[in-house]
Amino acid sequence: MNFVMSVRCFLSGMALCLFATHSHAALFDDDEARKAILELRQKVDSQQLRNLDELKKASEDNAQLRRSVLDLSNQIEVLRAEMARMRGQDEQLARDLADVQRKQKDMSQGVEERMRKFEPAKVTVDGVEFSANPAETRDFDTALSVLRKGDFAAAQTSFLDFINRFPASGYRPSALFWLGNAQYALRAYREAVINFKSLVSIAPDHLRAPEAALSIANCQVELKDLVSARKTLGDLIKVYPQSEAASVAKDRLTKLK
Repeated sequence: MNFVMSVRCFLSGMALCLFATHSHAALFDDDEARKAILELRQKVDSQQLRNLDELKKASEDNAQLRRSVLDLSNQIEVLRAEMARMRGQDEQLARDLADVQRKQKDMSQGVEERMRKFEPAKVTVDGVEFSANPAETRDFDTALSVLRKGDFAAAQTSFLDFINRFPASGYRPSALFWLGNAQYALRAYREAVINFKSLVSIAPDHLRAPEAALSIANCQVELKDLVSARKTLGDLIKVYPQSEAASVAKDRLTKLK
């Protein structure tokens, strides 16, 4: 019985030892698991914190980028406004410059036009080309216009005034011719002879010279100076044989004989 009891006690002790060993192993396995879970949780938390930090930093960077983009957009708008203002200034300057240039051109043209009123110009009268200032041309044309209207007294005054004002004018031979014609129409034959002879004397090759010589003869006929008239007609035929006035002179000379 004691033996049996001893065996039983031994078995019970072994069982207790095995149970204790199993319990200790189980307790050890739970601690390791909890430790691993804690470590994993710490890692996850740490990773989450890092992710949150990175997300926060990315958000801050994104916000900074948006602010930078907005600032850049504002700067671009400012630059556009400045460029538009400068473009407007350039356009205004271009308009102002165009206005100045136009005014300068108008002033230049005005000066040129005023200068042309005083500058001599080439004219051709009775086949003769010469330079005459605008005043000469104006006064000669005015006197000739008066003569053509049949106002011989006014024409005589105009041509006499012209010759006195412009004694060296290229118009002078023609002015003498038309002055003589005005005086002939007024029956101022002696004055007409003087002016016709002046023309022939100063410009013997003038287009009007043969006509002036014929007019001298006509005045002499009117003055009853037939001897002088015949001599004048004869000289005309000799000096200007190819002229139309010479043909008329031949006919007149035949009738005077």
